[in-house]
Amino acid sequence: MRILIVEDEQAIAQDIACALDAAGFVSEICLNGEDGWYKGGTEEFDAAILDLGLPQLDGLSVLKRWRAEGQNLPVLILTALGNWDQRVEGFEAGADDYLPKPFRMEELVARLRAILRRTSGASTPKISVGSFTLDTNQMRVFNNGQPIHTRMAV
Repeated sequence: MRILIVEDEQAIAQDIACALDAAGFVSEICLNGEDGWYKGGTEEFDAAILDLGLPQLDGLSVLKRWRAEGQNLPVLILTALGNWDQRVEGFEAGADDYLPKPFRMEELVARLRAILRRTSGASTPKISVGSFTLDTNQMRVFNNGQPIHTRMAV
């Protein structure tokens, strides 16, 4: 799954990207609101992680523009602006979740997975078809309960 990270602090953006990549996601980083708004509006992403305090165009404006343009990608707001009124404003603008900084990377990944499950209509991290089960938390496939091991082509 492809995730857009719109975060102006490069070290935080890189840490998030590394955690998401380790969890089986593919991530792309934008360091300002203008670039994030453009990429989120013109490319296919499964979800976005959006900071509010961005240069060029603030995150709340990015979110409002995406929603006005009909973009329905799930959005998790990740920001230092964590007062209750700011959280309410984020939800009212169309956010699916809100995580104030500082945060634990494990919680960010868990919240992202939950958002993706809800928006895909699945209530659990496991999807079964016949004898096959996909565990979206582990990013593994099982056949009759036994893990299927794959080798990555290099």
